[in-house]
Amino acid sequence: MKRYDRLKDIQRLDPERDFLEIYRITATYEFPWDITRALELALYRTYAVPSIGRLLARTAELTDRSQKRYDDTALLLDTVVEHGFDSEPGRTAIRRINRMHNSFDISNDDMRYVLCTFVVTPKRWLDAYGWRRLSGHELRACAAYYRTLGAHMGIKDLPQTYEDFERTLDAYEEVHFGWDEGARSVSDATLELMASWYPRPLAPLVRGASLALLDDSLLRAFRYGQPSAAARVLTRGALRLRARTVRLLPPRSRPHYARQNPEIKGYPDGYEVAALGTFPTPGVGGCPVPHLRRPDAEAG
Repeated sequence: MKRYDRLKDIQRLDPERDFLEIYRITATYEFPWDITRALELALYRTYAVPSIGRLLARTAELTDRSQKRYDDTALLLDTVVEHGFDSEPGRTAIRRINRMHNSFDISNDDMRYVLCTFVVTPKRWLDAYGWRRLSGHELRACAAYYRTLGAHMGIKDLPQTYEDFERTLDAYEEVHFGWDEGARSVSDATLELMASWYPRPLAPLVRGASLALLDDSLLRAFRYGQPSAAARVLTRGALRLRARTVRLLPPRSRPHYARQNPEIKGYPDGYEVAALGTFPTPGVGGCPVPHLRRPDAEAG
């Protein structure tokens, strides 16, 4: 198989009908490392909306239990990618996500915005640092995938196309990005978590590189100082050099799922999807929406 053969396979699929297959190829064969980094950045962006960052600070999940929250989020989302919406693991993962969200007063607008970050941030990351850009087929499939996930989560007024997702994200950030002390604490904890994945002497370098990747709107919202021009040039240049190197390598022969990432550290002996995440007070939580399914699928 040659480097662009999987893209040719994707082009033969229907992005509205085969969106799961296309998204799975894109995320687990073509860009597993990049998609992981982009989704980390996507979730990080949401902290700059004070209503989201403040809630995350109040729960203390990202400040006191950063690694577990990171692991559980990645594994729940990964389960749906690997097994699909109609599978028992996929339905279980969505029930867990819904049960946790249903424990808090989260607006539909905030939920929709978070979903938009999952669509838009990977595209923008790959435009800048990927070994190739996403094709139109992949963008349509990505929009369809997250439209479907959003429907399973009960999110209303979902964007339909990639362009809709992008317009919704940009408009929401323009209005809602702003300072919040709790959100800053969540941001600091996340940067510390990412630094902890590397040998301790590298921690300041990792934090500096992470800040160098943030755009000015995020830096302003969290009140971080501007990274030096040298830090930005070196960090972004290193990522572009990596992209050129990956382009020359043979394509991946096996899928790589998020559960295989070295950053997932909390479950060395394995995990059960139904046990991931936090558990609401008995009698308060519950799955807030019926699960969408095909006629031949079991009830969720």
